[in-house]
Amino acid sequence: AVPLAHVELGGRGDRTPLVLLHGLFGSHGNFHTVAKALVRRGSGKVLTVDARNHGGSPHSPLMTYEAMSLDVQHLLTCLGITKCILLGHSMGGKTAMTLALQRPDLVERLVSVDISPVSTALVSEFSAYISAMKSVKIPDGLSRSAARQLADDQLRPVVQLPQLRQFLLTNLVEVEGHYRWRVNLEAISHHLEDILNFPVFHKPYLGPTLFLGGSKSPYISSKDYPEIRRLFPKAEVQHIDGAGHIVHQDKFEEFVTAVLNFLPPP
Repeated sequence: AVPLAHVELGGRGDRTPLVLLHGLFGSHGNFHTVAKALVRRGSGKVLTVDARNHGGSPHSPLMTYEAMSLDVQHLLTCLGITKCILLGHSMGGKTAMTLALQRPDLVERLVSVDISPVSTALVSEFSAYISAMKSVKIPDGLSRSAARQLADDQLRPVVQLPQLRQFLLTNLVEVEGHYRWRVNLEAISHHLEDILNFPVFHKPYLGPTLFLGGSKSPYISSKDYPEIRRLFPKAEVQHIDGAGHIVHQDKFEEFVTAVLNFLPPP
């Protein structure tokens, strides 16, 4: 396991801590506003976590859900958390599901945001994005805004959506005058098949589970329901109207309300 970078927001001590896991190319900052809103509305303490090869967490050549699940288990042990409510978006959702299926004793409830426990290779364009990111060239000595603009221009032919380019560009960092990506593109591209698939499990997770999708996203569809029911027999599926894949960004208020409604009553 690698030691994960994380941020903790203090919430009510009598309620189960929440752990929020971001998606591919994200970081703990993706859930910062959500975490603040949950704590403000009475949740337990909230941890936002950087996955391995992302944000401030260490790089590692290994990038499987089993490895990412172990990282979170290690973090929970280090923090003395014996039970948590686990919420993950996309890749983070698959990590959360893996952990719940491996160690149900650690997970009181589970929220999977816009992802099912199935292969998502058919709807993914990530390999094209990785190639585009790898081919970005930025000369040294540029200002941050000029560097971002240049990277944006170079990504545009492949990544058409402006908000998606802005999301990828959150990973552009300057280190001693050189611009580079803080995500480990080598490990991600090497393990992309693992990331787009889902490990095989035979024993279900019996805790309360919420699959929270966006109505405009293809990532939780009715053809996934048999597998959802097999692995998560207590699952309910909700779609938030008008939201795409990044549900918590597209429909923030509705997202926070849905999560709060799913938490156990205080």
